[in-house]
Amino acid sequence: MSQESVLVDVKNVVKTYGPLRAVDDLTFQIKAGEIVGLLGPNGAGKSTTMKMLTCYLEPTQGSIKVAGIDVNENAVGVRQHIGYLPEHAPLYTDMRVNEYLDFAGRIRGLSSAKRKDRIDWAVKACGLEAKYKATIGTLSRGYRQRTGLAQAVLHDPDLLILDEPTSGLDPIQLIEIRKLILEIGKKKTVLFSTHIMQEVEAVCNRAIIINRGKLVADGAPSELKARAGTNQKVLARIRGAQADVEKQLKNLPDTSSVDVHPIPNGSWLECTIKLSESAAVNPMNTGEQVSKLCKDNSWDVQEIKIEALTLEDTFLKMTGHEKLK
Repeated sequence: MSQESVLVDVKNVVKTYGPLRAVDDLTFQIKAGEIVGLLGPNGAGKSTTMKMLTCYLEPTQGSIKVAGIDVNENAVGVRQHIGYLPEHAPLYTDMRVNEYLDFAGRIRGLSSAKRKDRIDWAVKACGLEAKYKATIGTLSRGYRQRTGLAQAVLHDPDLLILDEPTSGLDPIQLIEIRKLILEIGKKKTVLFSTHIMQEVEAVCNRAIIINRGKLVADGAPSELKARAGTNQKVLARIRGAQADVEKQLKNLPDTSSVDVHPIPNGSWLECTIKLSESAAVNPMNTGEQVSKLCKDNSWDVQEIKIEALTLEDTFLKMTGHEKLK
C-alpha cells in the first residue's frame, strides 16, 4: 500500500482502562476510497478504536494518523478530515432538520454561502427532501439516521466513520441506509462497525475483524472466507431416519461434526454436516455419500445441497465463537 494513498494509519495502538486492555497492539491502514467494515463481538474494542480515531480518546500507546495528521498532536486538524456518526445520533429533537443542519454547518465554521450549498447537497444525497422542515422528534429511526449522516458529511470530510449505522432499523430502513452508504462510498472513504455480516458482504470491499482488542483478520470478505475454508457444509433434509441418524452421518469420511434437528410442523429432519478442514475434502463427494446413505436406509430425501461458507461462519471461527452457532 503506497503511503500516498493511506488515509488512516494505526500502528501498535494500545488502550487501557486500569487493568483492562481494551485495544491490544492494533495495527492497520485504510487507503482513500475504501469501504471498510470493522467487525468484532461485543467488547472486542470496536467503539474504543473509533473513539480514538475521532480524537474522543487518546491511545495509551502507539500512534494514529488521519490524512497524515497525528491525533495526539493536532486533534482539531484530524477532525476537519472526519465525519462521525455514533451509534446513537446526537440529534436535537426539538429542532427541524434544516435548522439542525444549519447549526451543524455553523459549528463546522462554514460560511453562509458554503453552508447553503453543502446543506442542499447533503439533503439530496441523504434523501431528506421530504423531511427537510420536519421536526426531528417526529422522524422515524431511519430518517433520524439519514439526518445524522447528513450532519456527518456536511463539511465534505475525507473519512466517514459510522458506529453501528443500521442498529435498530427495520428491514426496509436497513436496505435504504445500506444503499446510502454505498452511494456515499463512491466519493468518500468509509469505516463502519456492524454486527450484520450480510451488510459487510453487500457493502464493503474490505473487512477488519478484531477480538479482545487484537487484530485477527484483515482482507476482502471473499479472501477471509477463503482463508477459513470454503464449502464446509452439506445440508440435507430427510425423513424416516432412525434414532442413530446423527451417528451414521458422523461416520461418513471427512465429517467434522453433525447437527440434526426436526423442522417445526413436520416429520422432516434438517441435518448440517460440517466438513473437516483438509484441503483434499470435496463437499460434492460428501453430498453423494449422504445420498447413498439415505438410499441404503430407505430414507426420504427432500434436499441435499452444499452451502458455501458465509462471512458469519468466518467471523465466528476467527473470533473463537464457532461453537456458539
